[in-house]
Amino acid sequence: MNKVCSSIREIVEYAQQQYGDADAIRYKVGKNETEAKSYCDLKRDSDGFGAALAALGEQGEHIAITGMTSYAWIVAYLGVVNSGSVAVPLDVALPAEEMCELIDRADATVFVADEIRADVLAIVRERCPKVKYVISMQKEEDTKEMLSFWSLVKNHPEEFICEVEPERLATIMFTSGTTGKSKGVMLTHRNLAENATCLDMKFPERSVLLSVLPIHHAYCLSMDILKGLSLGSIVCINDSLMRMAKNIRLFRPNIILMVPLMIETMAKKLEDAAGLPPEIVKREVFGEQFHTICSGGAYLPPAMLDLFGKYGIDILQGYGMTECSPVISTTVRWDIRKGSVGRLVPNCEAKVVDEEIWVRGSSVMQGYYKMPEETKETLVDGWLRTGDLGYVDEDGFVYLTGRKKNLIITKNGENVSPEELENKIGENRLVQEILVRESEGVIEAEIFPDQEYVQKAGVEDVKAALQEVIDTYNRTAPAYKRVYRLKIRETEFPKTPSKKIRRY
Repeated sequence: MNKVCSSIREIVEYAQQQYGDADAIRYKVGKNETEAKSYCDLKRDSDGFGAALAALGEQGEHIAITGMTSYAWIVAYLGVVNSGSVAVPLDVALPAEEMCELIDRADATVFVADEIRADVLAIVRERCPKVKYVISMQKEEDTKEMLSFWSLVKNHPEEFICEVEPERLATIMFTSGTTGKSKGVMLTHRNLAENATCLDMKFPERSVLLSVLPIHHAYCLSMDILKGLSLGSIVCINDSLMRMAKNIRLFRPNIILMVPLMIETMAKKLEDAAGLPPEIVKREVFGEQFHTICSGGAYLPPAMLDLFGKYGIDILQGYGMTECSPVISTTVRWDIRKGSVGRLVPNCEAKVVDEEIWVRGSSVMQGYYKMPEETKETLVDGWLRTGDLGYVDEDGFVYLTGRKKNLIITKNGENVSPEELENKIGENRLVQEILVRESEGVIEAEIFPDQEYVQKAGVEDVKAALQEVIDTYNRTAPAYKRVYRLKIRETEFPKTPSKKIRRY
C-alpha cells in the first residue's frame, strides 16, 4: 500500500506498525556475510537517539551528521528529525576545513561522525565553537572529548514520544553547486515526506533496494531511505562502488537508484557482452530478480533505455533538485516517454517563464539558511525558479533543454544551450566526457576521450577521430550552434559530489 505521509516520523511509525520484525536495513559485516535490522529495531534505535539528544539538552538544535552510508547514519538522521531537531547531512568526502565551515554556517551544536573522518572529529570543537558535543559512530565507550553513539542509543531505550508538525524544519542540506558558494537548503518534514510518498510507483512491497548513492544527497535520502521505508522495502547498503558488481550478487536487489555516470559504466559492460544471449548476461550481471533502475541527477541518453530494455530492465528517468526535496518529475514503468524526464509528481505543478521551468507545491523548500538575498532570487510568490530551461507538455511530461546560467549568447544574439550540444556529441562512444563553452567568441568543445574504447576500437589518431565526430555533428547543425574549436583533455573533468562536471 502507498500511504501519503506528511512527516518523517509518520513514515517510520507507519512502517514499524506494518512491517514490525521484518528486515528494514541489510549491510555487510564480512566479505560475503550480511546482518539485518528490522523495522522495530530502526524505530527503537532512532527513538533512543532522539531521547539521548533530549537528555543532553540538544533537542530542537541543529545536528550535523557525516559518514559513509551505514545503519548508524540512518538511525542518527531519523533520531534527529523525529525528535523535532534539525539534521545537517554533510558530504563525507569534503576537505576538513570546508566541513568545519559548513558545520559552523549551519549553527550545529552536535557533530555525529563516522571514524573515517577522525581528522574532523579531532578538530571540530576548536574550529566550531558552537559545537558542544562530538559523537563517534564507532567508539564503544564515552571519553572526555567524545561520546559513543551506540552507548547513547542503548542508554535511552524507552519509546520517545514527540509530536512533529509537518511544517517543522527537518533538514538543512547543502547543495554542491556546479558554481559558487554552497547554499543550505531548508526542507521541512512535509517537504521530504510528501515528496517521498505522494506518487504510487506500483513497486511491490518488500522490494529489495541496493543503495549505492552518497546518503547525504537528497535523491538517496528521499528515494532510497524514506520512500524505501514507506513501502516496507529491504534497503541494502552498498559499501563501495568498487564492489558494486559483487554486492549486486550478494544482496540480489530488484531496484537500484543510480546517476547516469554509473548507468553508462554498466552499459559499456553490456556492450562488451553483446554477442551473448541477453537472459544469460542478465542472470550473471544483475540476477534474474532485477527489474528497475531509477535514474536522476543528469542527462541520460535515450539509447540507454533500449539497451537495458533488451535485458528486461526498465530505466525510470526522473528530474529534481535539492530545493524541491528533490523530485520534480519521474517516469513510471507503464508510461515511459523517451526524451522526457518523466511526469510531474502529484504534489508539484509547473509553469514556463522565458523558457525557464518554475515549480510550486508541497516539496518546495522554505529557503536558503541565512541567505535572504539568494532566497528572494530563487523563490518568487511561492514558485521555485529551477534555473533549468525546457517545457512541460499538456500531459505534464517535462522536457529539459539546458541550464539558464550556462546559456551561450552568440555575437549575433542567438541563444545556445551547451547541454544540448554536449548531449548530441556525447552520444558517440569515443566521447567519455564533454564540456561545451564559449571561448574567444566561438563555441569550443573540450572532450575527454574514452581511453578503453580507443584501445578496443584500435583508434590510432584520437584527435582526428574526435574532429570527425565534431564535423559529423556540425554538418546538420545550424551555423550558430556549430563547434568551431576542439580541445582534448588528458584527465577527467573535476566534478561535484553528485557527479556533475564543474563549470568554471
